[in-house]
Amino acid sequence: MASNDSLAKTIKVVVGVSLVCSIVVSLAAVGLRGMQQQNAAEDKQKNILAVSGVDLAGRDVAKVYAEVIEPKVVDIETGEFVSDDKVNPATFEQRKAAKDPDTSIRLSGEEDIAGIVRRSNLASVYLVKNDQGEVERVILPVHGRGLWSTMYAFLAVQPDGNTIDAIVYYDQGETPGLGGEVANPLWQAKFEGKKLYDENGDVAINIIKGSAPEGSPHKVDGLSGATLTSNGVDHTFKFWLSDKGFGKFLAKLQQGGLNNG
Repeated sequence: MASNDSLAKTIKVVVGVSLVCSIVVSLAAVGLRGMQQQNAAEDKQKNILAVSGVDLAGRDVAKVYAEVIEPKVVDIETGEFVSDDKVNPATFEQRKAAKDPDTSIRLSGEEDIAGIVRRSNLASVYLVKNDQGEVERVILPVHGRGLWSTMYAFLAVQPDGNTIDAIVYYDQGETPGLGGEVANPLWQAKFEGKKLYDENGDVAINIIKGSAPEGSPHKVDGLSGATLTSNGVDHTFKFWLSDKGFGKFLAKLQQGGLNNG
């Protein structure tokens, strides 16, 4: 009888301790959620500012972001801005929207060259403005499948809708030292000044195996020893610059869409 009592007490203690630990962990998670969300938002702002051309040295990220970045939402099918009254660009979550069948489309195998499966009907863009309120760069979020992971980047183009100013791969899980070199600033710098489209309006940016010809307006060196990752980057560009991605929006930029309001 004493043995049974001892076992029962042990079980009660274990259950009690587990319950207390669960409550503590839950309270900690709830308490830290706000801080985690704030850190995530600041990290996103840093990555956007990394391709903005704005010097962040010694400056508050949130303050600089608020001063120079205007987030907008684009309807991919039309290439037009969505009214802020309809969709709040500050809170719109493109990744979340891409997972919802009501706010996204499932791409066919032929369409899905970037390996993303679903694409949101709406997309975020970020306008970089100077002190006079003029747009100096347009930042586009792009992503596509590499060898091991989905690679996420911010691509900054000039208001002409065709010239690359900068790119940063900020979230990827490729092989360190090989495909992981997509995050290397030295490789990312090779995109600066490259043209997205040719004179006929066709997507022309191309990540090639080996070294790009000197002075080529469209070709970029592939990553050494990482052909599949390089192909993934190339496919990412091909998709997001097409009409299934930002193609219609960029066409409007090329026609002076921002200047025309």
